[in-house]
Amino acid sequence: MQRTLISQAPQKIGQEVLLKGWVNARRDHGKITFIDLRDRTGIAQTVFVNSEKVKDIRREWVLEVVGAVKKRPEDMINPDIPTGKVEIEVKTLNILAVAEDTPFEIDSLGMEVNEELRLKYRYLDLRRPRLTRNLRMRHKIIKFIRDFLDKNDFVEIETPILTKATPEGARDFIVPSRLRPGNFYALPQSPQQYKQLLMVAGFEKYYQIARCFRDEDPRADRAYGEFTQLDIELSFPTREEILLLTEELYKSIIKKFFPEKKLTFDKFPHLSYDEVMKKYKTDKPDLRKDKNNPNELAFCFVVDFPLFEWKESENRWDSMHHPFTAPKEGAVPNLLAGKDIESLKALQYDFVLNGYEIGGGSIRITDPEIQTKIFEIMGHKKRDIEAKFGHLLEAFKYGVPPHGGIAPGIDRFLMIVFNEPSLREVIAFPTNSSGRTAVMDAPSDVDNQQLKELKLSVTKK
Repeated sequence: MQRTLISQAPQKIGQEVLLKGWVNARRDHGKITFIDLRDRTGIAQTVFVNSEKVKDIRREWVLEVVGAVKKRPEDMINPDIPTGKVEIEVKTLNILAVAEDTPFEIDSLGMEVNEELRLKYRYLDLRRPRLTRNLRMRHKIIKFIRDFLDKNDFVEIETPILTKATPEGARDFIVPSRLRPGNFYALPQSPQQYKQLLMVAGFEKYYQIARCFRDEDPRADRAYGEFTQLDIELSFPTREEILLLTEELYKSIIKKFFPEKKLTFDKFPHLSYDEVMKKYKTDKPDLRKDKNNPNELAFCFVVDFPLFEWKESENRWDSMHHPFTAPKEGAVPNLLAGKDIESLKALQYDFVLNGYEIGGGSIRITDPEIQTKIFEIMGHKKRDIEAKFGHLLEAFKYGVPPHGGIAPGIDRFLMIVFNEPSLREVIAFPTNSSGRTAVMDAPSDVDNQQLKELKLSVTKK
């Protein structure tokens, strides 16, 4: 007999069905036992009469049952679940797996449970309806994004995970090479240089649901180690075209998946960096009219950032965004002359929602002279520029089109629209606040043979 999903049971009244799933709850009433069986599609009540086999069954056991779908009596209908008008009178039972008592309740929201315990048993935590909904909705939204961009003639291209260490604003995760002892790969902080090289290659419209890796301190709205971003790059764009594409995409997401949400602005406002810093004292303004309304969404773009910021601790200039951001046209003469560095403006923009930066982008530099000057102002020596960025400067010699892009973060956006307190509530297996991974408890020691093959040794303090 073919398996029937629980959500299909109401359409099979009078028929015999095979159900498989987890025990969500049990209730004993004399010789009758009710077991709520759960699968990925829902919960259904199963009924056992005078069955010895059910006496030991507990929550989260995995069962296979065959039985007849029948209408419930009027006074036993459960209006809270889609299958509440039917029940399955079980004829045969097969226990597929037993389960120990779970270390915490899994039918609550979970906020009352210690987070370290939740992450240790994340596979149980993910059985919560709230987290199941978050991850299933995440899948649907990412699929929608892909479909939207496909219809707009973008091509999805995967870029390397093992790449080169280049200074892009955060610490790199490095990976030792066995084939080239003493050399290291870096995990990408973003696909930034690869997507620019794809523009040189002539693809013109690229996107990727990209995994990015940054060794930054964790916080509630920033996961440690890795995150997912929607990476977009276009050739021959204006800034306004990129921002309009982004606005259309996110309006479409809200309309389809979150009809209960209200947009503060019909058109996402474009505010200058100087304006928001003067008015709101932050470059991530929360523009909601009612900040206590969980269904209000205030999107905006912040534009015209400074090209550089002064790093007091390092006594040097650094790029405000990343070193591949183009200066505004009027800033080029002073840039090349090394004058008025603090007043130079960039073709950079941030995408902001309810006081959180959910993405950023820019028009890119395509002139090798300007790119080299940016690196020099940041303090890079010519030898370092060639070693770390020579491949990009070389590519610019072969017909590079004007290009730009944006990279909204998937995790942070979902955290906001799901009204969750932390990114960890929208990621399947997140790291904890001390940087250790859920369930598998990485980082961990490696055996001496692996170190020997890599020609590495570990000195412990």
